[in-house]
Amino acid sequence: MPRVPSLPSPRLSRRRVVAGAAGAALAALPADRAVGARGGAQETPVTLALDWYPNANHAGLYLALERGWFADEGLAVDAYTPSDPTTVLQTVGAGRDTFGISYQTDVLLARAAGVPVVSVAALVQQPLLGIMVLADSGIVRPADLRGKTVASPGIPSQEAFLATMLETDGLGMADVELVNVGFDLVPAVISGRADGALGAYWTHETILAEREGYPVSLLRVEEWGVPPYYELVLVASEQTAADDAETVRRFLAAARRGYEAAAAAPAAALDALAAASPDLDRAVEEEGLALVIPAWTAGGVAFGTQEPARWDAYATWMTERGLIPTGLDVAAAYRADLLPTVGAATPEAG
Repeated sequence: MPRVPSLPSPRLSRRRVVAGAAGAALAALPADRAVGARGGAQETPVTLALDWYPNANHAGLYLALERGWFADEGLAVDAYTPSDPTTVLQTVGAGRDTFGISYQTDVLLARAAGVPVVSVAALVQQPLLGIMVLADSGIVRPADLRGKTVASPGIPSQEAFLATMLETDGLGMADVELVNVGFDLVPAVISGRADGALGAYWTHETILAEREGYPVSLLRVEEWGVPPYYELVLVASEQTAADDAETVRRFLAAARRGYEAAAAAPAAALDALAAASPDLDRAVEEEGLALVIPAWTAGGVAFGTQEPARWDAYATWMTERGLIPTGLDVAAAYRADLLPTVGAATPEAG
């Protein structure tokens, strides 16, 4: 679900990180004049719109950018955070961006609205969301939320998560008070304005709360009735996936190389991330990276894997919740055939 950066204005500006040593000079050239950073060979310019400011979820991408692995694939990658990350699927679907980072939920919602985007790789294999509560609150299951206030970012699909979690434990939405706090989830809980915060990530908001001196716990969505889903996915337009599949394959080859290397050398990945985003809170992202690395290949699958059964089961749940219409062509929402062969890239530590 879209996470709009609640950050100082410099992080909301368009931030470009261009692969290869050519850097800013390459970014300034027209597409048909892109000069390769290695050896002067022409590279294919592509843009990557992020879902949020650069963070641990993007560590593999930034390591691949820093080490020139996209350039090795003949790609000049312009990675940036849009001023409004909720538009990523629209800009990708319209061809204004080549790739984007989004969420499985949002891909299905977008396709139901006629936006021609497809997921070409799963970046995170499992849900990262849940309901964050103070550790000493006595709330250990959804039923304990009866009569309590739950803060929400106001995203309908997340409210469907809450409804499912409550129903799984014998309650309904009428048993809680829902208050829209935007993305001020941590302040809502630690101030006592809410007893729990829906939409908190166990790789980010929980860390922020703990660093403020407030121990917390998380009721994870997939443990209370919500089918497992891919938290983050890499998307392209239908046209790009169909007509320029080789560019997609080359991008995914470099990305996989980056994520495998980041898992092997987290400190190097953090260095690359911090170099691209100087105002990054390294301590927070270091904790987040340690948590999220196992989620890149959770279930023992190769990085990027997408399985039909997971797409089908999650789409069925979304249909039952009235989020998408019956009959949506779920198989058209993703491409699992564009990933490089497992073992084709060798991680490089250090």
